[in-house]
Amino acid sequence: MNEIDEKLKEINKQCKNTLFETLNIEFTDIDDEKLVATMPVDKNTVQRFRILHGGASVALAESVASVAGWLRIDPKKQSVVGLEINANHLRSVKEGDGSVTATATPLKIGRKIHVWDIKIKNNKDKLVCISRCTLAVIDKIK
Repeated sequence: MNEIDEKLKEINKQCKNTLFETLNIEFTDIDDEKLVATMPVDKNTVQRFRILHGGASVALAESVASVAGWLRIDPKKQSVVGLEINANHLRSVKEGDGSVTATATPLKIGRKIHVWDIKIKNNKDKLVCISRCTLAVIDKIK
């Protein structure tokens, strides 16, 4: 197993017993400029008309941005928390149509603020949702 696979395995392990696990969010790719996660469109992520719930898309977007931000700080001294998120839902995805994939890329990485661009696509590589998430970098209480 290479270094990237090890890092992804560790990230996914840390997501046990959290919303990530409830929504079946899985981190699948990472490099210096992006973090990628998938989420199935199933009974846990659809609304009553059996299409992807907008809130599930926002949860996926903030999840991938938050983990991406966490990877950019010193977790022994700092943490990141969501400050603001917005989302534009562009296309529906029906239950059973597979999964959606979120890719977070940095727009600004500062000492106290991170801004992330998140694009969510369906399994046909069509844009489903675009989001921007602002994270605050906070010092851990000693």
